[in-house]
Amino acid sequence: MPTDQVCLGRKRPVPSCPNPLFLQWLTELRDSAKEKGLKTQYVYQKAINSLKKYPLPLKNGKEAKILQNFGDGICKILDERLQKHYRENGSDAPIHLMEEPQKEPSGNLSEHMKQTQKEVRKEKGTKKKREYVPQKKSGGYAVLLTLYRHTQMPGSKGFMFRNELQTEAQPLCEKSFTVPDLGSKYTAWSSVSTLIQKDLLVKTHNPARYSLTDQGLALAEKLDSEESGMAKEHVEQMSEEEDSQDGPDVVDLTSEEEDEEEQEDKESWWSSERLATALSVNQARAHISESDATGKSQTLESGRTATSWHLPPGSYDIVLCVDVIETTGGSSGRKQELVKELQRNCVTFDIRKLNVGDFLWVAREKVTPVPGQLRPPVGKELVLDYIIERKRMDDLCGSIIDGRFREQKFRLKRCGLRKPIYLVEECGSAAAHLSLPESTLQQAIVNTQVVDGFFVKRVQDVKESAAYLTIMTRYLQKLYHNCTLFCRSRELEGDGGDESEQTANLSCSLMAFTEFNYGAIKNKCQTVREVFARQLMQISGVSGDKAAAVLEHYSTVSSLLQAYDQCSSESEKEKLLSSIKYGKLKRNLGPALSRTIYQLYCTRGPLS
Repeated sequence: MPTDQVCLGRKRPVPSCPNPLFLQWLTELRDSAKEKGLKTQYVYQKAINSLKKYPLPLKNGKEAKILQNFGDGICKILDERLQKHYRENGSDAPIHLMEEPQKEPSGNLSEHMKQTQKEVRKEKGTKKKREYVPQKKSGGYAVLLTLYRHTQMPGSKGFMFRNELQTEAQPLCEKSFTVPDLGSKYTAWSSVSTLIQKDLLVKTHNPARYSLTDQGLALAEKLDSEESGMAKEHVEQMSEEEDSQDGPDVVDLTSEEEDEEEQEDKESWWSSERLATALSVNQARAHISESDATGKSQTLESGRTATSWHLPPGSYDIVLCVDVIETTGGSSGRKQELVKELQRNCVTFDIRKLNVGDFLWVAREKVTPVPGQLRPPVGKELVLDYIIERKRMDDLCGSIIDGRFREQKFRLKRCGLRKPIYLVEECGSAAAHLSLPESTLQQAIVNTQVVDGFFVKRVQDVKESAAYLTIMTRYLQKLYHNCTLFCRSRELEGDGGDESEQTANLSCSLMAFTEFNYGAIKNKCQTVREVFARQLMQISGVSGDKAAAVLEHYSTVSSLLQAYDQCSSESEKEKLLSSIKYGKLKRNLGPALSRTIYQLYCTRGPLS
């Protein structure tokens, strides 16, 4: 009995997988897919893991279908490999035991188990270190190649803005960077966040600047060399095919010659078109630079060359854009009345989300529908320099009380459009029943016009507001009727001269709507300088001009505290900011405000 118990206690080592031949074939398929960079490698790996857990031998591929991650495709491949194995080794060839384990079962089995464990560890290690490579013709692929080729150009600034990056990367991508596919909310631009997470791309400044990291530069260089190598291989294959056609078979030589002639005609037509377009743009730019004697056209020229697209006269429509808030919520009847009045006046308008302002105008490119496509192509849009903030007296009162009034004026000044307009609806005798006296509201309106430099238009009701928007739309359609519109970046604010110079030269530079609306987002990520400016504007008596004047001397809180530390006495610290000039009249900030700012940032404990 004891001997029997000892014999039963010793167990014979069992192979890790009773189907080693199937495991070997799946491993070969996985490695082959991995070398080619195919995603099917993960499917094979899941099938391998499932097969290793199955303890019973399988006779053919159909039986493996009961296992997890085994579909019809994998089972069919295994059956084909099994038939080939039987043809080469005979119909009685073993498939559940390999030849090596039969000679030395104990030693080889243990070695085999060790090898499989090492392979699993290697696989886990390679998964962690696997390099991210974007799929060809995807958004990330196009962005990396475009930035790399831009950095290789002489005189490159090393970064690109969002608008110009989307424009230049679009030909390299199959999906649109601005319009999502049907049934999806994602565009090709969504892959940029993945590139930033993978440390291939860096996003800095506001408006955003995109540049490649060292890792991204190496990957983009690899992608560019692979694409150029594929192009060379394609040319070599074409030449080899032409050489192989010199045999005894009868070949129609006229077809290739006709194709080459058509290709040459297309290339010559394309080059002539590009040359003609470049000459027309250069002539227009030369005319503008000669007519502008003040030198402002040099900045206009740099802004145009940076973005490299324009809308000639007759190729665009002037469209009024209405913020969606102006048509929904609140008094819906009154807001719907505005839409009905615009429709009655035959005004072309579009309702969309505006991050700043209530009304503005865009020059929308005219596009023709493409046969076979559900939607017409998306036309380019440039924002005209006119933006309207609409206020009823009750809304004006509420915005003054909660602080929105000052913030909205500050954001309108910073939005990049040169002609801000305040549209004030008097709303009759309702102003007498508001929280603030009417004199305070009238003073706020006058300050908006005189101090802030906004154009203020007073109307009585919604109908007069719609009439003013109608007149402005027709005025702008006439004003920009014969103008060539160039796209400029938001970074180049103040370029292009004033309105009279633009209309006299029959050209002007405007921002793209996507860049404008993105730059006006209220709750986006802010820089340290912007947070410092917001902190200063929370102090009573500190306006936007005063905060901007302080930022010109001390751009961050750290630089201001360092300046305080360098002062020798307490009185000198309190008067440090008093002589700073602000506004158009260049007045001093004053000792009282300077003392308040010093106490806020340097007093420990509560302020007295």
